[in-house]
Amino acid sequence: MIQMDSLDAIKCQIEGAIPGARLELLSHAGPSGQHSLLVDNDHALAVARFLRDAPRLLMDYASNVTGIDWPETTTRETIRTKQVIDGVEREIDQITERKKPGRLEAVYHLYSMELKQGPLILRLRTEDRAGASHLPSLTPVWRGAEFQEREAFDLYGIIFDGHPDLRRILMWDGFKDFPMRKDYVAPDDYEYEPTAHDEVLARALHHRRQEGPK
Repeated sequence: MIQMDSLDAIKCQIEGAIPGARLELLSHAGPSGQHSLLVDNDHALAVARFLRDAPRLLMDYASNVTGIDWPETTTRETIRTKQVIDGVEREIDQITERKKPGRLEAVYHLYSMELKQGPLILRLRTEDRAGASHLPSLTPVWRGAEFQEREAFDLYGIIFDGHPDLRRILMWDGFKDFPMRKDYVAPDDYEYEPTAHDEVLARALHHRRQEGPK
């Protein structure tokens, strides 16, 4: 496991070698302690090549690529202000809401087979979950990422620009949704299962009762 101080040193190496690269250290408080590097999309390929080729790193193996869905969130903040009401100064609590846009992430676990070290965890983040859900494909650097990026495309809707064969790998052609997104709603029935039964039938009956008679 690459510790935070070592990851910070790697961040400094990358910033020195790749002008303009923007990286952020993300700490992980869980027992695994898997801290990570978030890299800007414009320099992601250059950073990936540096991690693979730098003599002291040689991250030549992408063991795992996965997606993360962060839906839009709303936070409330209470601000106490002073106002004069009927000639008397009073403290008033005002509640303001702030919306944080949703985004998608691709997370790469990298190892060096030659130096026997890792994982180094690299993150890429989309601008949003809708029209700007693009990330650069890292398959040109780690060929083993090809099928796993296809899986993230299929299940999360991340579009990997530059991928050699970006198409669905688990869901069928024509499927319109992304099953691993947190707001995904499973249908009552599926194309290949025309007769609902067991849990599917129970869910369908529940929805019909909610909708009422037609």
